[in-house]
Amino acid sequence: MLELRQLTDNDVALVEKWLQNEHVKKWYDIPHLGVSIDDWMHEIHERVTTYNWITYFILSYQNKPIGFCQYYACIDSKDEDFGSLDTNHAYGIDYFIGEEDFLGKGFGKQMIQVLNKYIFTHTNAEVITADIDTNNTASMHVLMACGFDLLDDGGSRYVKQK
Repeated sequence: MLELRQLTDNDVALVEKWLQNEHVKKWYDIPHLGVSIDDWMHEIHERVTTYNWITYFILSYQNKPIGFCQYYACIDSKDEDFGSLDTNHAYGIDYFIGEEDFLGKGFGKQMIQVLNKYIFTHTNAEVITADIDTNNTASMHVLMACGFDLLDDGGSRYVKQK
């Protein structure tokens, strides 16, 4: 069974290790957008202060950490371009499976389902959104399998209505 739990200080080194894995790094180290792995780690290190508006989770399967995800109210994310999306009651997500042995086995889909349920249950969310690199077909397929649709503004943003 998959479980989400709040990220703790004890998880930070593991998340940093995962971010260095090539299957994760290629989507999270984004030089053309000015985003680096160091930026992601800075956010995680500052999660109690500067980035306390983001909720961070570790995904576990049978008590083994296998992935990372986070969510945030879009209205609080001042640096992100949400295109034509109305950010009122909209929440953004980021996620990855860090453990390579768990890739391609349906855990990504299950993670999104568990995260969606959590967000819709514990927040005022009416919409959940994810901005996906257009080359990340695996993530696009997972989102569509979880009921997300491509926002019709020609971009790379997917949305799921409550």
